[in-house]
Amino acid sequence: MTEQQPDQQADQVTATSGEVPPEPTARQRAVRALLHPGRGQITAGALLVVLGIAAVTQVRLAGTDDEYGGMRQSDLIQALNGLQAASRRNDQDIRDLEKTRDSLRDSSERTATALEQARSELGALGILAGTLPASGPGVRITVTVPDSGISLNYLLDGIEELRDAGAEAMEINDAVRVVAQTSFEAADGGVNVDGRVLSSPFVIDVIGDPEGLTAALKFPGGFVEDLALDEGTVDIKQDQKIEISVIRPATAPRYAESSQGE
Repeated sequence: MTEQQPDQQADQVTATSGEVPPEPTARQRAVRALLHPGRGQITAGALLVVLGIAAVTQVRLAGTDDEYGGMRQSDLIQALNGLQAASRRNDQDIRDLEKTRDSLRDSSERTATALEQARSELGALGILAGTLPASGPGVRITVTVPDSGISLNYLLDGIEELRDAGAEAMEINDAVRVVAQTSFEAADGGVNVDGRVLSSPFVIDVIGDPEGLTAALKFPGGFVEDLALDEGTVDIKQDQKIEISVIRPATAPRYAESSQGE
């Protein structure tokens, strides 16, 4: 047989005798609460555990972040001065970088402007030298003389009058580009222009101010009247788009060389 605890024996005696059981003692209530906790006790215990963990975590974080918490006042002032000096250095570095950026931007703009100007000048020089085709307003002059017997002097005078009137590009008979170095020589059946013999009719395409070019040829004693002495006729037609397609090959200088100015 197993031994029974005193409390169990007392309960059995009471149940047998039919008497009202006595109130449990404080010790008995505490033992029962520990062995058989209620729902409220479990909830309260869980809340206490969570609050404890949160409190420990906050204390640890506060101790980690507050790196200046244990410093003396003099140390704090020194640290503050160091931070201010570093901030000033950073500001100066930013200003220097911005100044360099602005300088590079201005330099790039100046370089782009210089390149554009150089391209424009190169194009203008190419037209004047005859190494580039050209188009623009101007006149088409058709000179007709009997048996191509045009006076070489009259032709040269007419070319010079056109240049003086602002002619920027010229060609004759869609065959020869007329520039400063172009040569004119008398030849059988016409005129030898840069090694090519051209005959009447001579068609001269000129780019420039149409009104100015026309006036330069028609003034009294000018090209039109001179050709009339050779029984020739001059027909001048103004046009807003004269095409000059003949070009001359670029020639390298024999003696000159480029030099950079100081």
